[in-house]
Amino acid sequence: MHVQAKIGLTFASALRAFLRQDPDVVMVGEIRDKETVEIAINASLTGHLVLSTIHTNDAAGAITRMVDMGVEPFLLRSSVIGILAQRLVRILCPHCKQPYEATDDELEELGLDVPRTTMRGRRRELTTTRYYPKVVKEQDVIETMVERPIFYKPKGCDKCGQTGFTGRRGIYELLLMDDSIGPLVLRNADSQTIKRTAMEQGMDSLRDDGARKVLKGLTSVDEVLLATQEDVEAEPDRAAVSRAS
Repeated sequence: MHVQAKIGLTFASALRAFLRQDPDVVMVGEIRDKETVEIAINASLTGHLVLSTIHTNDAAGAITRMVDMGVEPFLLRSSVIGILAQRLVRILCPHCKQPYEATDDELEELGLDVPRTTMRGRRRELTTTRYYPKVVKEQDVIETMVERPIFYKPKGCDKCGQTGFTGRRGIYELLLMDDSIGPLVLRNADSQTIKRTAMEQGMDSLRDDGARKVLKGLTSVDEVLLATQEDVEAEPDRAAVSRAS
């Protein structure tokens, strides 16, 4: 249903009308102000599954964004199930993409150096057992990465209109409101602290997922770096990882 602000049919008024019909699931196109987010949270607290979008840099930023809108942290802790961040990257043309040997700088920028690759493998094992215990663990392309992997870059041909790319694909970051993230939300922690804790508990960042698609030859390093933020601040201490290794 489209909103019509000129006749008083706003996000908030439409959402109130929907809730009077007692739906099981409500899809709010976008959370953009305090009134909308409060109605969405109240709906979730009364047994409705609420799906919505909000513009932030990453998944953890959605929590601080809603707090900035005036939502009490304890309400977020009680109502939010999970937050999925996404970015779109262009897919390399399979007919003309050029292989080359990855450089040290590229591996470091993607977080594919030895310490962080080791930690990422541990995160994946933790995620499988902690978040999704019934899911059979599949072999991760990062865990099987050779010492010097082959990356691909665009070239351009008649099939792709000389652009080197055909279509787009999403890269994702899923933040779950579990027992490790909940207390941070209640303490009104900043987004970097929330993201760092989530990554220590097994969450893969947008750049992590982008790195997987680079290793699979689906997209280029430049595409992932343009679409994601640097994860250095959210990564565990490298010295500690090395000692653990």
